[in-house]
Amino acid sequence: MSPGTRSVKDWEVRASTLARKTSNPIRRIVENLNVEPNPDKEFIALSIGDPTTFGNLNPPEQVIQAVREAVELHTSRGYGPSKGHLEAREAVAKYSAHQGEITPEDVILSSGCSHAIELVITAIADAGQNILVPRPGFMIYKTLAEGLGITIKYYNLLPHEQWKVDLVDLESQIDDDTAAIVVINPSNPCGSVYDKTHLTEILEVAARNYVPIIADEIYEHFVFSGQTFTAISSISKDVPVLTCGGLTKRFLVPGWRMGWVIIHDRNNVLGKELREGLARLSTRILGPSTLIQRALPSILEYTPQSFFDEVILFIENQAKMAYKELLQAPGLNPIMPQGAMYMMIGIKMTSFPGIANECQFLERLVAEQSVFSLPGECFEYPNYMRIVLTVPKEKLLEACQRIVIFCKTHAVTKERRKFVDITEVVSGDVEVMCEF
Repeated sequence: MSPGTRSVKDWEVRASTLARKTSNPIRRIVENLNVEPNPDKEFIALSIGDPTTFGNLNPPEQVIQAVREAVELHTSRGYGPSKGHLEAREAVAKYSAHQGEITPEDVILSSGCSHAIELVITAIADAGQNILVPRPGFMIYKTLAEGLGITIKYYNLLPHEQWKVDLVDLESQIDDDTAAIVVINPSNPCGSVYDKTHLTEILEVAARNYVPIIADEIYEHFVFSGQTFTAISSISKDVPVLTCGGLTKRFLVPGWRMGWVIIHDRNNVLGKELREGLARLSTRILGPSTLIQRALPSILEYTPQSFFDEVILFIENQAKMAYKELLQAPGLNPIMPQGAMYMMIGIKMTSFPGIANECQFLERLVAEQSVFSLPGECFEYPNYMRIVLTVPKEKLLEACQRIVIFCKTHAVTKERRKFVDITEVVSGDVEVMCEF
């Protein structure tokens, strides 16, 4: 080998530990599904948590105009402070007054709510510690934490009690290495909304064990009629709360990547060090979009309440329609949501003896009816599936009707079960009958 040359064998470039340990559970699960739609039916995806996907939900003119005006400002083109421009942080503090007393110094702007979550997890936990996350729950926490050596532990929600927290299970998961409890309210994927009483019960568990709370409130105010959103920070007396929010869902602009962390620490439990830590971590990306920051005060102040009301009414009507339709599907147990954009649907797998699990259920649903939703495995909750409610009305109705047809085709009802049982006794051959 001539001087200065190296063979391929000499190179040894490896991915970092963080890169190797980082995994997106939803993407991993979905990529392993055998999803081949029926070519004779239009494919309908009820899986995407982006409310803008189908083009039927759009932000109001006031929001678009605020960005148009910001484009003309030369101050929207350069770098800003890593925590965000003061005017933008002031606007967030004013907009979030329902969470409790907030100053601009309590606000750190981020590149979307997922970045806010990353900032908080990275600031509050070290490798070897753990964070408690609801099950079922949004799996971005697993993606962000495990690459850092932070363990995710799950506490159970109760599907037959509108997905309330199993408080006994929550407290049993806490140990000396628990850095924080994540509370997602309103919930992705469940669509649950917690009242003050239940939030107080959660706070009491946190207070007894001296564990702070990460409040994932990206769906704040996104609640259906008869429900009231309460920020957990607004009723906390002594438990510090780090609230993660943003424009993404309520304002229908997920691609604009504008989120925030709000620090609620009435008794100065977190101290100066964590505040400074969050500020230092924000310098890793040199702050979020300056353009959207400049538009943020107008967006938060001038978006009309009528816009929010119309969007929520549409989603609520979608939920009611889907719930009514899916109640007709044998073997399914839809749970009517109270807010957000999703519905969780239980799958009684014993009703589908020819199908092994919910992933296979969804594979065959796509193959036969060209309808796709996310399996419960994506949320650490088997035997369920999640549908989104933001698709156009006619598409959601069509999708639900196809799901009903699929279930009626494959489910073994009580009457058919009796016939199958008799057939099994007589012939010993039950598999063929189960496939009818």
